[in-house]
Amino acid sequence: MTTAIIADDERLMREQLRMRLAQVWPELEILGEATNGEEAVALVDELKPDLTFLDIRMPGKTGMEAAAEIGDASMIVFVTAYDQYAVEAFEKGAIDYILKPTEPERLQLTVERLKQRLAKPAAGGAINESVTAMLSQLAEKITKKPNYLQWIQASIGQDLRMIPVEDILFFRSDEKYTCVQTEKFEALIRKPVRDLAEELDPQLFWQIHRATLVNVNAIEGVTRDIRGRHLVMIKGRPERLEVSRSFLHLFKQM
Repeated sequence: MTTAIIADDERLMREQLRMRLAQVWPELEILGEATNGEEAVALVDELKPDLTFLDIRMPGKTGMEAAAEIGDASMIVFVTAYDQYAVEAFEKGAIDYILKPTEPERLQLTVERLKQRLAKPAAGGAINESVTAMLSQLAEKITKKPNYLQWIQASIGQDLRMIPVEDILFFRSDEKYTCVQTEKFEALIRKPVRDLAEELDPQLFWQIHRATLVNVNAIEGVTRDIRGRHLVMIKGRPERLEVSRSFLHLFKQM
């Protein structure tokens, strides 16, 4: 039986990858999980898995730094959200990779390639110098990008959904949950708007109330009710989102 560990600092991403792998590769045994590069290196040393799924960006020791230490001890599979850079670098380097959020069809292709590599007697986890150079260039490009959220992990009933942030019309919080509204569905997360406001691109999402963030591209216009409150109208939606006085300046030039 082929064995593996998963290393990612986001718990929901680890859970999603574990679930997707169980769907497309039920024979694969996940021996353990790590939340950073240091833990990943220690787990490889302790459990000696055939495969190590490493998120590229983790606090402390990154996935790439961990991979350099792991070397031949385990075959490395990088996990990344930066497809515009990663695909070219990984394909040229013949390194296996998985893109976030994990899609079953794409993961199936990676699994087939991994099985083929594992079947070869010389299969191993070494990263040669040319690939290391490519990954260094990738890391440099990634660090130059603002570290804004690219998707939201949200619950719909018992299901976990990975929602690209550009698909979200608005966020609206109550005392316990934050509603994530898209054109097609509503989902819930526990993260408050005040935290989301710091993690989302301010050019894409405007905070218009202490409990509301709205996608700029979803704004149809602004109106006033009989009480004199300013309300944001959302394209294709019946909701009217109240604008606090402290955020009215955002609409002065609209």
